[in-house]
Amino acid sequence: MENLTCPKCKHPVDPETNFCPNCSEPLSRKRKPTGKEWKSERTIFGYPLVHIAYGRDELGRKRVAKGVIAIGQYGLGVITIAQFGVGILFGFGQFMLGLIALGQVAFAPFFAAGQIAIGYAAIGQVVLAEYGICQIGWATHLWSGYIKDPDALSYFQDLWQVIKNFFS
Repeated sequence: MENLTCPKCKHPVDPETNFCPNCSEPLSRKRKPTGKEWKSERTIFGYPLVHIAYGRDELGRKRVAKGVIAIGQYGLGVITIAQFGVGILFGFGQFMLGLIALGQVAFAPFFAAGQIAIGYAAIGQVVLAEYGICQIGWATHLWSGYIKDPDALSYFQDLWQVIKNFFS
């Protein structure tokens, strides 16, 4: 077992901790990095066009993908694909926040879809929205197993038509 002491106060420290319990000094021991990180050479406003990152760096910090397109366990970008992330325009992942968000838990001011979805328009098992389609939910206009508001259905039909026209 390795005996470690804080470089600042010389107090004994646990090899697993990142801070001295006595003086809170950060302990920056080199560790074997895990995961990978890749950034495109092309940048936009100083951010890589594509940044892919997952795992931990040599200091044990979580790698966060930050780019126009961010892909990783944690991500922040205009378009983000991540387990946990913020996609300013679009996000896809387990826990996602974005203008348009798709995820197990999705929060979006415009459109959210997921097991739990919160947004102006939301589709999911559980929703909180102005317009919602769900199993269980709270919405001004709701289409669920128990509530059949035709305004909700009409809104999503119109939205679908806009999406189809955009891609055709």
